[in-house]
Amino acid sequence: MTVAADFGPVLDAEAQHRGCDRAQRLIVLGDGAPWIWNLASEHFPRAIQVVDLYHTREHLYDLAHLAFPVATDESRRWLATRLAELDCGEVEKLLAAARRLQVSDTQMEEVDKALGYFQTNLLRMRFARFRERGLFVGSGAVEAGCRAVVAQRMKLSGMRWSVRGAAAIISLRCQEASDRWEEIWQWLPYQTGVA
Repeated sequence: MTVAADFGPVLDAEAQHRGCDRAQRLIVLGDGAPWIWNLASEHFPRAIQVVDLYHTREHLYDLAHLAFPVATDESRRWLATRLAELDCGEVEKLLAAARRLQVSDTQMEEVDKALGYFQTNLLRMRFARFRERGLFVGSGAVEAGCRAVVAQRMKLSGMRWSVRGAAAIISLRCQEASDRWEEIWQWLPYQTGVA
């Protein structure tokens, strides 16, 4: 099992290969997991960090369900207002509204815990500002690419993979999708002892 610490140098090497050191603007778009921001800070300290809007919306829906276990017109209005605030990057308003909720002490503990995601990622949720600067705020294009390159091949009917076999075919698919097929042929003789 690969851990984040093992992934960092691989990610950094690929970014260098792709010319990130020459990029005028560098952006790391992630789902809000702390390990992503730790890697981003370590390997790409000048990058603008953006938390994925759609993951953020999922957290907001979860928060609304905590506060309003039963959907009502009031809960729908509350959620619609918070979604609008989120889209504008007005996370402070969202936090303040959530802290004003009239809920039990037990619910408030859960609400406070859920708000930690928003508080921690506050500066990464300036969605209106990011859009004004022409930045992506959603990872949909990347996830679609992963489905096309990886899932499309790995999840065909009847497919069964060992970890080693899956890693090998994913590597080949990524090389092909990256138009780096020739690198495999240059590398292969050294790995097989044919060179």
